[in-house]
Amino acid sequence: MMLPMDKSVGAIVLAAGFSKRFGGIKLLATLADSSTVIAQTMQRINAALENTVVITRPELLPLLSPYGLNLKVFEHADLGMGATLAYGMEFAQQWSGCLVCLADMPFIASSTYQTLADQITADSIIIPSYQSRAGNPVGFGSRWFTQLAQLDGDSGGRTVIKKNPEAVRYIPVDDLAIFNDIDTPDDLSRYQPQDIQGSSE
Repeated sequence: MMLPMDKSVGAIVLAAGFSKRFGGIKLLATLADSSTVIAQTMQRINAALENTVVITRPELLPLLSPYGLNLKVFEHADLGMGATLAYGMEFAQQWSGCLVCLADMPFIASSTYQTLADQITADSIIIPSYQSRAGNPVGFGSRWFTQLAQLDGDSGGRTVIKKNPEAVRYIPVDDLAIFNDIDTPDDLSRYQPQDIQGSSE
């Protein structure tokens, strides 16, 4: 039995990666203001969206639990981002749309998340752009939930985007942080100034 749509847009936050290039657990890395990557990312998403689900892997559950997040554990995160997102879609079925967010992007402004959420319709795929370059997060209307739930491997939502170009809308945002995911310690250092420009006001 399908749950009734509550006409809200939620966020599926992917936090199940293995941080191989970072050399440690990057979600717990400390930012300049002594916050952590996961804490700041979720603070900004939660400021814009009421419904959030964080998909993680078993090894990270005890480390992320203290943050009070809506955590769901995917036992097979090693299968890749696509498989992880497919699992996450189980928890989005009552929404009218979802933003697929990356937990390692702590500098995106709350206003960017809000702008994207406001633009999602049932049939649309929403991608933020800055100076004509596409970034993250990507928003999907409920029409695409079935396709997202069938993903596997490491392609993420790109497969659905490529199959349905007519549905894609690019939304200009004044937020360079839509490109700034943290893969290495150097990334963390380089993007710190963006914390000022990408405020959550």
